[in-house]
Amino acid sequence: MEAFILAAGLGTRLRPLTDDRPKALVEINGQTLLEINIKRLADAGVKRCVVNVHYFGDMLVEYIASHNWPCPVLISDERQQLLNTGGALPHAAPLFSGNEPVLIHNVDILSDIDLAALEQHHIASGNLVTLCTSHRQTNRMLLFDSTGNLAGIYGQDNAEGLTPLPFSGVSMVNPQLFALMPPDDHPYPVFGSYLQIAKQHRIGYFMHPVGKWIDVGTPEAVEKANTMF
Repeated sequence: MEAFILAAGLGTRLRPLTDDRPKALVEINGQTLLEINIKRLADAGVKRCVVNVHYFGDMLVEYIASHNWPCPVLISDERQQLLNTGGALPHAAPLFSGNEPVLIHNVDILSDIDLAALEQHHIASGNLVTLCTSHRQTNRMLLFDSTGNLAGIYGQDNAEGLTPLPFSGVSMVNPQLFALMPPDDHPYPVFGSYLQIAKQHRIGYFMHPVGKWIDVGTPEAVEKANTMF
C-alpha cells in the first residue's frame, strides 16, 4: 500500500505552537508529528508516502528533503492554493502508482490503529473507500445506512434510521477514487463528494478499538500525547 499524509492545513487550533512552523513539525517527545507518522506507516508496510504542503510549505519541503526516510516521501505542492481535503486528493493522484490502495492519514492523528487489519478489511470488503471509526464521545460523526454504506453527515443530514459513527482521521481508498472526484482547481471538503460517490460506489467503515488514539489539534492535546505516546 501507499500513503497520503494530509499536512497542508493552517494548524489554527494549535497556535501558538504553529506560529512559526506547520503543524506537521510540532513535536511529541522530541519527534515531529510527521516523523512519527512516516515511521509508523513504513513499519506497517507502506511503500511510499505523499505529503501535501501549504502553510510554512518551504519549511516542510526542506525538512523532508533533509532527512533519510524509511520509504520514499514525495511532495504534493499546494503552496499556491490550499485545496482542502477534497481538492488535495485529485491534486496528489499523479504521485501514486495507481496500482495499490492508498492510506489517507491526517498528520495530527496519532494512534495504534491496526493498519494491516484495515488493509485486509478494505480489500476483502470491496469498498472503494474505507473510513476508520470507533466508539468515542464526539459531535463530529458520519452516518451509515443498514448496509454499512456512507449516507450522511451528523448534524447536516437526517439521521433517522442511520448509525452515527465518529471518523478517526484515517481511511483507505482505491486509486480509482481519484478520477471520480471533482477537479483540483478549487478547494472543497471531501465528504460532500464522498456522499455523491457513495450513491454508486461503496464507502464503508472499519471499526477499530479506541486504544491509543488522539487528535493532536490543540496545545492541550500535545501535552496529553506526550504522556500517551
